[in-house]
Amino acid sequence: MATTPPNLTPQEAIIYLMIMASAVDGSINPSELRTIGRVVRTFPVFTQQHEEELVAHAEQAGQLMGSDGGLHKVIDAAHAALPEHLIETAYAAVVDVVTADESLNLEEIRILELVREKLGVTDEGAAAIEHAARARHMTMEAPV
Repeated sequence: MATTPPNLTPQEAIIYLMIMASAVDGSINPSELRTIGRVVRTFPVFTQQHEEELVAHAEQAGQLMGSDGGLHKVIDAAHAALPEHLIETAYAAVVDVVTADESLNLEEIRILELVREKLGVTDEGAAAIEHAARARHMTMEAPV
């Protein structure tokens, strides 16, 4: 089991953060998996190679998360790998994953706070990203 944070590429860092955000409540649901796949397929920062290696990266992220202090190791490794111009991109990917099932639990809210704080996303930037994610995940049924 991985116990030390790996040196990640920026793309791997975003994937690790998405996997962590999805798994933080104890399971990765199908809508979160689809969202992770969509992000890797459609965000310009990713290539076909990243899509092909997604399962391997997800497994590696899971191993790191399972180690002592794993959540913080993932966040720290991602922070170290991300250049400043990709910070909001990474946060947007994480927000997309946690809002994919149209509900937020306490673990997901806390992980958003941890990621936002560690990456240094401004309150204004976070609010705009979160608002855009809510708009993207709206369905024909009115929210309750």
